[in-house]
Amino acid sequence: MNAMSRLDDEQAKRWNGPAGQAWVDLQGVLDRLFEPFEDLLVEAVSASRGERVLDVGCGTGSTTLAVARQPNAPRRCVGIDVSEPMIAAARARAEREGSSATFIHGNAQNHVLERAGFDVVISRFGVMFFADAVAAFSNLRHATTSDGWLHVIAWRSAAENPFMTTAERAAAPLLPNLPARRSDSPGQFAFADPARVNAVLAESGWSEIDLRPIDVPCVMAKKDLIPYLSRLGPVGAALQGTKDPTRENIVETVAAAFEPYVHGAEVRFTAACWMVRARA
Repeated sequence: MNAMSRLDDEQAKRWNGPAGQAWVDLQGVLDRLFEPFEDLLVEAVSASRGERVLDVGCGTGSTTLAVARQPNAPRRCVGIDVSEPMIAAARARAEREGSSATFIHGNAQNHVLERAGFDVVISRFGVMFFADAVAAFSNLRHATTSDGWLHVIAWRSAAENPFMTTAERAAAPLLPNLPARRSDSPGQFAFADPARVNAVLAESGWSEIDLRPIDVPCVMAKKDLIPYLSRLGPVGAALQGTKDPTRENIVETVAAAFEPYVHGAEVRFTAACWMVRARA
């Protein structure tokens, strides 16, 4: 097995296992937390006036459904994700809403998509996990009309997003085997370097590439903090195999590290991201 296949397998295993299920279970928390980004992408789709939209790494479908819910919605809204549990949740949500949005279980890096089948490709934190980013964005470009647009939101660096690494820093003395974050591997901060993002998109055949830094206020209910930190990210993954009372001690230690972000009944932080636009 080559390195790219191994990385693909790792991502598929991750998102079809406990990590994917955690996103399903915490769907409401995450949707509220990331709603500002969803609003930005809905606005971008509206400005692009595309009639066929593909949402990459759609997760449980919040952004796809939000686009389909607009008064002058595109006639076709499709979400794609490698996680079967999340796609099942997205389909169930669409059915409950009576939405026309549809969902594909597949890896956008190599899934056979209809050539020039979409006018707009969007993603909310779904494009940083490809084993081969150039292959993935080449596949997406072929699926986009020649005058179509790409609009994606990705995290900037870990240093600019201390909230996102608070749990790991606090838990490190208690969980010495936590995997290290690497900006050169698939993961949350894989698109931190703007030069790399530009290079990936240019090599994939996209043009008119534009990266705009955005700093977005995010809010979570304080009551949701413990479920969030104990289910998601490297610490959440490690805790799934940790027994009490060790687990309880880790959760208490990590929760205390988030105190600077707690304001009354809310947890607040600023997300440092890229708003990326390119033309096919």
